[in-house]
Amino acid sequence: MLFHTYAFWLFLAVVILLYRALGHRDQNRLLLVASYVFYGAWDWRFLSLIALSTAVDFFVARGIGRSRGGSSSLSAKHWLWVSLSVNLGLLGVFKYYGFFAEQLTALLEAMGVAAHPPVLALVLPVGISFYTFQTLSYTVDVYRGKTEPVANPLDFALYVSFFPQLVAGPIERSTRLLPQIQTARSAPDYRAGCYLILLGLFKKVVIADTMAPIVNGIFSAPLAELGGLEVLVGVYAFAFQVYGDFSGYSAIARGVAACLGFDLMVNFRHPYFATSPSDYWSRWHISLSTWLRDYVYIPLGGSRGTTWKTYRNLMLTMLIGGIWHGAGWTYVAWGALHGVLLCLWRPFERFKGPDPAEAWGRLVKFLLVVLVFHLMCLGYLFFRAQSMAQALEMLALLTKPTMTTRALGALGVVLFYAAPLMAYEAYLERVGNLNDLLSRPWQTRAAIYAVACLALWFSPSPEVHEFIYFQF
Repeated sequence: MLFHTYAFWLFLAVVILLYRALGHRDQNRLLLVASYVFYGAWDWRFLSLIALSTAVDFFVARGIGRSRGGSSSLSAKHWLWVSLSVNLGLLGVFKYYGFFAEQLTALLEAMGVAAHPPVLALVLPVGISFYTFQTLSYTVDVYRGKTEPVANPLDFALYVSFFPQLVAGPIERSTRLLPQIQTARSAPDYRAGCYLILLGLFKKVVIADTMAPIVNGIFSAPLAELGGLEVLVGVYAFAFQVYGDFSGYSAIARGVAACLGFDLMVNFRHPYFATSPSDYWSRWHISLSTWLRDYVYIPLGGSRGTTWKTYRNLMLTMLIGGIWHGAGWTYVAWGALHGVLLCLWRPFERFKGPDPAEAWGRLVKFLLVVLVFHLMCLGYLFFRAQSMAQALEMLALLTKPTMTTRALGALGVVLFYAAPLMAYEAYLERVGNLNDLLSRPWQTRAAIYAVACLALWFSPSPEVHEFIYFQF
C-alpha cells in the first residue's frame, strides 16, 4: 500500500474516522490491527517475520529486566545476544545470504574449486532493515538501563509496527515513541499534518517521480551511447530523485502520524545546504545517522582514542551504514567513500570560517555548499550504479564532458523542477524554521498549497514508482 495511491488514503480515512470515536487503549488496538493490515498488504506471509521479531524482543527485554532482579537463569548480556542473533540472523538470511553465497562461489571458482551453495529464492521483506534496527535499539536501551521493559505486549507490538513509519522510517527510539503509545495522546494536529503530507507528496510525485525516467534512462543506457555531461545530469537527477523520494516519505509519515496525535522525529533538515560531510549526516536520514552514532560509532570508541582509532571507527561505522543499505559492492564503496570524506574533513572541523553575516563569509559558505553537494553526488554515482564496473566506467566518462542535445534537455528538466524546491528550502534554511509556512497568513498558505496541488495534478508520473528506500 503506497502513500501516493488512492487505496492508502481510503485506508487512512477509515482509520481516522474509527480512531476519533475510541478511547486511548482501543485506539492502540485499532492502530495495531491497521498496521498489520497495512504491512500485510505487501505480502501477508511476512507478517510472521515482524511478529517473530516483536515476540523475541518483547521477551528478551523482560528477560533482561528479570536478570537485573536476579530472577533469570540467563544474564542480561546473554539475553541481549539472543536479540542480536535473531534480528541480525533474519537480516542475514533475507538480505545478505544471496550476495555472500555468490561471492563465495566466485572466490572458490577462482581458486579452481567447484562450489554449489544452496540457492534460496528469497524476496526481501519490505522495511525489514528499518524495523529490525528499531527493535534492536529497544533491547540495547533496556540493556543499558535507558528504558524500562514494556509490560503490555500490544503496546510493544504497536511500537514495532506503527504503520506511518514502518517500512521506511524514521527509525524511532523507544524513549520517544513508546511514551506516546503508552499514555493518552494530545489532540491530532491536522494543520501540521496536512502541510507535511502535501509537502511529502510534492517531493515524491512532482520531484522524485519526474526525475525517475531521466535517471533510469541514463543508468540503463549502453555506456557507448553516453557522454560525460549525460552521466553528470543522471547523477544530478538521482540526487533530487532520492532526496525527494525519501524525504517525501518521511514528511508524509510525520504528517499521517500528526493526524493521529503522534510526533515522529524530523528525518531531514535541508541536507543539500550542508557545508561539510559531517554536517550532511546531521541533516540526511537523521534517524539512521544518529542510530549508527549511538549503537556503532560510540561503542567502538568514538573519538575517545587516538586519531587513527577515531578514523578506524568512522570507517567501520560508514561501512556498516553502506552494507545496511544493500548487499552489493556498490553500497560498500558508497559507505567507504563517506568514511574517507569524514576522515579527510575531520582535521578542518576545528577551524572557524569567516563570519557568514559578511559578504566574504556568505561566499565561502556558498562554495562549501556547492563542493559538499558534488562530493555527495560522487557517492550517489556508486549508490545508483548497477555494478562496480558500471560505476567506474561512468566515473571515467565524467572526465569527457561531451555536450549533447539530450543532456541539455534533461538538465533543463532537472533545473525546472528542482530549483523551486531548493529556493523554498533556502528560505527555510535562512529563517531557521522547518514549519515557517504554518505561521504565515492564511492567504499565503492557501496560495502555496494551491500551487502545490496544481503541480501534483498536472505532473503525474505515467507510472507509479515505489519509494526507493522500500528496497532497503
